[in-house]
Amino acid sequence: MEVISGWTHRIFPVTDASCVGEARRHCAQAIAAWGWSDVEAGQLSLVVTELGSNLMRHAVGGQLWIALNPAWQEVEVIALDRGPGMADVQRSLTDGVSTGSGSPGTGLGAVRRLASDFDVHSSPAGTLVLARMRPEGLARPAIARRLGAVCLPAPGQACCGDGWALAHQDGDVALLVCDGLGHGPDAAAATQAALSAFARAPFTALPALLAQVHQAMQGTRGGAVFALRQPPAAGCALHYGGAGNILGRAMSGFFDRGLVTPHGTAGVQMRRAEAAALELPRHALVLLHTDGVASRWPAAPLAALLPRDPTLLAAALAWTQARGRDDTTVVVLKQEEAA
Repeated sequence: MEVISGWTHRIFPVTDASCVGEARRHCAQAIAAWGWSDVEAGQLSLVVTELGSNLMRHAVGGQLWIALNPAWQEVEVIALDRGPGMADVQRSLTDGVSTGSGSPGTGLGAVRRLASDFDVHSSPAGTLVLARMRPEGLARPAIARRLGAVCLPAPGQACCGDGWALAHQDGDVALLVCDGLGHGPDAAAATQAALSAFARAPFTALPALLAQVHQAMQGTRGGAVFALRQPPAAGCALHYGGAGNILGRAMSGFFDRGLVTPHGTAGVQMRRAEAAALELPRHALVLLHTDGVASRWPAAPLAALLPRDPTLLAAALAWTQARGRDDTTVVVLKQEEAA
């Protein structure tokens, strides 16, 4: 069994060159203890610089979201903006096409070539670029291809009151998302209590698991929780439960169903949990988000991202639908692909 502890993204608004330098130094300090070679560290620096410089020169409202994952020796960099988009994405991805005078690399083609994982989506409303960097020869676990997540602290906060964790074993998957009440350190402490309880026994039957989470959160300020389970023997069956205003949505190209749990606050007052079940059509994915994201959002603008890297979908929803005043978390889980 492996339990994946969720990561948090740090936000770097890109308004001038100093912002790009701050993001680059943040990454360099993080990997200093990871044993990356000088070449690998230089490649990461180039990717961050290139993406940040593109935002500074060509985009409106650009930001870099950077997450560090020591367990996988991975740095995830997401570049987002609000337009004007790329008129010809394929040309922009061609090696040798520069982003403009003073560019340190050779455009997005260099980023794609250097990145361990890469994806991009662009429209007149804005562009999202995803680049993950790992040492050469180090692969992500298979479950990572199905998993995408963005976790952002509230404005002005150094830590995030939201959190998530995923466990998998022999095709069995369990996921918990928690939103500690409010934001800041006390909210983060409540969420950590929930995630620690989940990690101890993630494959406990959902009603009992939620009761254990509720008990673990007592003495904290409490929060909203959403747990789901997808056993391998159940085919496309999804089981879920929780308390509070974390919302779920099961989606495919022709299927769209909301997943809602009862009112309550884990750790404070929560009714006896029951598990609901839903039969998912093949290729449907499940998306969970905290109330940092608007409760009602249109699925149509995200349809083109359903078959793409799930992190791109999570980032797009957080970028376009965040309320802007609270912690924001989006977790996307795709179904296992048939052999």
